[in-house]
Amino acid sequence: MESQVYSPQTKVAVTPVALPNTNMLYLTLKRLIDIAGSLFGLVLLFPLFSVLAILVRLSSAGPILHRRRVLSHQQYEGGTPQSFDAFKFRTMITNADAFLAQHPELMAEFQKDFKLRDDPRVTKVGHKLRRSSLDELPQLFNVLRGQMTLVGPRMISPPELEMYGEYAAKLLSVKPGLTGLWQVSGRQNVSYAERVKLDMYYIDNRTLGMDIEILLRTVVSVLKRQGAY
Repeated sequence: MESQVYSPQTKVAVTPVALPNTNMLYLTLKRLIDIAGSLFGLVLLFPLFSVLAILVRLSSAGPILHRRRVLSHQQYEGGTPQSFDAFKFRTMITNADAFLAQHPELMAEFQKDFKLRDDPRVTKVGHKLRRSSLDELPQLFNVLRGQMTLVGPRMISPPELEMYGEYAAKLLSVKPGLTGLWQVSGRQNVSYAERVKLDMYYIDNRTLGMDIEILLRTVVSVLKRQGAY
């Protein structure tokens, strides 16, 4: 498995919050776009999925897909947010968690922003997938299933929730996105604190026009490989 620094027993208490004021027409259209967009993408990109699956399989031993456990939206049991598996093409060696645990200096760097700039656990094929953001294409299945949306705040693992502080409940009041304002604003070159601000800005100001603009900017960012590593 790829690094998650997460235990299924992890419990993160969050006080439920009212959903941001949002027009129901917007929510309905957003879901319809999610369904149509994810279906279209899965059909159109099926040949690419097949090629990438073969490359991942040949690059190193292990499964083709990685299931990253992330927090869900607006689902609570006694104040504890629920979670789901977000799909990605596997980009790391299979013993990534154990490798990280054996290198305290890497663990310390990882815990700052939950990323490693020069991650030795990433495979050669994995580097290319991450640089092109192709590793995240399987999340179209999550969008189709209603667990994610095409545009929204970045999905997070349970340990990351404390990075949002007082804004944690607001973050979990909406679905995480396949792409979002953070991804088109510098991505890994943006500090975590700035990322929190971008997520909150999106939640407070989201519109269909903003979603479409972010989708278009995402295409440009992916083609230019801006901020990805």
